[in-house]
Amino acid sequence: MSDFAYFFTFQDSSIAFVVIGITLLGIGSAYVGTYSFLDKKALLGDAISHAVLPGICLGFMLAGEKNPLYIVTGAFLSGALATFLTSWLKSKTRLSDDAIIASILSIFFGFGVVLLTVIQKSGNPEMAGLNQFIFGNAIAILEEDLYLYGGLAILIIITLSLFRKEFNMLVFNPDFGSALGYPMTSIRLVFNVLMILSVVIGIQAIGVVLMAALLITPGAAARFWTNKLGPLLILAGTFSAISGIIGTYISFVIPQMPTGPWVVVSLSLLALISFLLAPKTGVLSRYLARRKYLKSTLRDHLLKFIFHAQEEGKGDLTIEEIYGSFSHKKQETRRAINNLKHSGLVTMNQNIINFTSAGKSEAKRIVRLHRLWELYLNEYMNIAPDHVHDSAEKLEHILTPELEELLESRLNYPKLDPHQEAIPRDNDEL
Repeated sequence: MSDFAYFFTFQDSSIAFVVIGITLLGIGSAYVGTYSFLDKKALLGDAISHAVLPGICLGFMLAGEKNPLYIVTGAFLSGALATFLTSWLKSKTRLSDDAIIASILSIFFGFGVVLLTVIQKSGNPEMAGLNQFIFGNAIAILEEDLYLYGGLAILIIITLSLFRKEFNMLVFNPDFGSALGYPMTSIRLVFNVLMILSVVIGIQAIGVVLMAALLITPGAAARFWTNKLGPLLILAGTFSAISGIIGTYISFVIPQMPTGPWVVVSLSLLALISFLLAPKTGVLSRYLARRKYLKSTLRDHLLKFIFHAQEEGKGDLTIEEIYGSFSHKKQETRRAINNLKHSGLVTMNQNIINFTSAGKSEAKRIVRLHRLWELYLNEYMNIAPDHVHDSAEKLEHILTPELEELLESRLNYPKLDPHQEAIPRDNDEL
């Protein structure tokens, strides 16, 4: 607890610099990565993050020390070269995108490892800590580093915020932007520059190997929670900042732990929570919604079955007859019948099932929707009567009262469906 209080109360100004830096880095990377994720170019960020390693090493060789300006410039030029080669190979060859990106990634990263090995064998005393650019170490961020990396992060955030409309068109409909006269090629160039910068500013804190996770995972996790771009960017930035601070805190408490892997672990946990628990799109929510729909569908089918039996004059219907017709889901049918009883839609006396007045009205509504839709498909879509049942079987459960009224008026309040069966009304008698 003493370490926790010391870290989060910022008693040491260097910790404050680290937290500010990782927060700005996380938000900037999440903003760029979200657009990249929506543009279906997630792998490009992975290629750039690995391709900056040769530039880092060359910058160190030229400066003879870990000069942030040389390292950032070298990393940027290396990433820019990788991006250019990716676009050039795509336009000049028949290679697929994944093959091009995999080639660029492996070649540049392999060359970077070779240069890193050469530096380590050179005997330069300034090389200590250079390998931290592989997996990252946010605690090593100094005040002078913050001015450079933080300033670039703020530049990324401001640029994406000011030109949000242009970047939205780039991601969602570049042809429309071109038709309106926007220079989409230049906008694409600016976006690629921002992506390279977002990778460059994260290399010291997260590392070249795992930087792609900081670009893509926040947007992917936030996508489960919203369909709107504004909230999506805010959520992605929040997820990225939280995971960055958690990873930095673990590196502070356990110095031998690199920052990058723990940031990715924290992000992955947030992504897993989003995948499982997000409303509407999460696995659990979709599972519960499907269960609810299946229960509602079975309930409707039971009401229809009882209605058809009474319509055909079969007399009293026993529960065994119902179980015989729904033998493949007997337990679910038993629960559905109990729910119908609790809802006041049916009564059961000595295994004989009958409608209540509310149940009869609800059964008529379901059958009416089914037969109205069959008639609509037959008359307006020219579908044969023997081919309309399956479609009506699916849609009868989701047609709203407004659609029912629209169907009634379009069909001029019909009395018979395509099979010449009566379309029941509430005032009809069975």
